Amino acid sequence: MKPSIALYEPEIAPNCGNIIRLCANADCALHLIEPLGFDLEEKKLRRAGLDYRDLAVVRVHADFQCFLGVLLHGQRLFACTTKATQSHSTPCYRHNDVFLFGPETRGLPNTVIGSIPTEQQIRIPMRPQSRSLNLSNAVAIIAYEAMRQLDFPGCG
Repeated sequence: MKPSIALYEPEIAPNCGNIIRLCANADCALHLIEPLGFDLEEKKLRRAGLDYRDLAVVRVHADFQCFLGVLLHGQRLFACTTKATQSHSTPCYRHNDVFLFGPETRGLPNTVIGSIPTEQQIRIPMRPQSRSLNLSNAVAIIAYEAMRQLDFPGCG
């Protein structure tokens, strides 16, 4: 199993399309947690994802609880949030880890962050005045750090 990406209530179709493309190329599963701010057939999503939608494993979940229900025993969930104190490069990642990202305009809610152990809350180091990176950029940074640590399984 490779690391997976989960998007909690994503809002912007082109970001999701870029992430679908990234997941197809990195061979990571993508979990989308409803409600979505767009239709999966939206033209902007298809344009950003190019023809990668058929190459990516994308699962849609009705809500956060339904998503939690599909996690396997022992599978770790990491909250990717600017509110964390630990850098994304600190944990030693495992093949079946899942990285959870919040919606573009508000990030993960405190209730979700609080349900995840502190040692599984990570952030990308940035200047203190900065709010956050673009969602698809943040996903790429964290996904490829996990893949690097795992020696890029399945990638040539």
